[in-house]
Amino acid sequence: MTLALIAGNGALPAQVVQAQAERPLICVFDESKPDDVTADLTFRLETLGSLLLNLGTRGVTQVCFCGGIDRPTFDPAKLDAETAALVPMLKEALAAGDNGALQVIKDIFEQTGFTVVGVDQLLPDLVAPPGVLSEKWPDAQMRRDAARGEQVLAGLAPLDIGQACVIGAEQVLGIETIGGTAHLLATLPDRVRSVSAILCKGPKEGQIREIDMPTIGPATIEQAHAAGLVGVIIDAGDVILLDADKCTALADQFGMVLWSRRGGEG
Repeated sequence: MTLALIAGNGALPAQVVQAQAERPLICVFDESKPDDVTADLTFRLETLGSLLLNLGTRGVTQVCFCGGIDRPTFDPAKLDAETAALVPMLKEALAAGDNGALQVIKDIFEQTGFTVVGVDQLLPDLVAPPGVLSEKWPDAQMRRDAARGEQVLAGLAPLDIGQACVIGAEQVLGIETIGGTAHLLATLPDRVRSVSAILCKGPKEGQIREIDMPTIGPATIEQAHAAGLVGVIIDAGDVILLDADKCTALADQFGMVLWSRRGGEG
């Protein structure tokens, strides 16, 4: 066994497991709940050093992060001896933005001798292909809003605070922050319904794709519909689309646009 999964929440870890010829070692962060997989190992941030030693002992050479992981807290009382030397780097990660934190975690694994591989390397078919995937197509206003969303996400990248925004009538109605896309969609103003607003989601400049590639799935379509949005626009080739057939079916059921858009596309 040479591959280990660092499994977070949701359906993605199980899909990665099913696609492998040999079952990988499944390591689950203590507070995460991946669907339909059984953990071989569980760990906390305070025991990361022990996990690294365990992986090396088991002959693991590659590590894949998959599934959502909420930003952890750090409890010094739970720190083990093997992790003590990593504390300065872990403190740096906890103090940084998302990208900065993930870069530190990636560095820790790589400096220990592991190769960090992205989900898109193991399951390239999950990456959204370009094109309008729904029956409904974007109109002129939606195309302008999508272009505006691209500009907004590019502007947010240096701030390292999110991968998504909501745009309506070329105005910014919400941006993703630490709560993630689901929180963004649950806290939008009522005005989104009157301006045919859309969700735009894509990677930030310098995104750590190997650990945190933007992802949507059926739940995203359902949440966007419940929020009153009329479309979900994702960056073609840069976003994982979980259960694409179901996402498309839901978009069609709700009369929404699902568009995997190339950058700069009008």
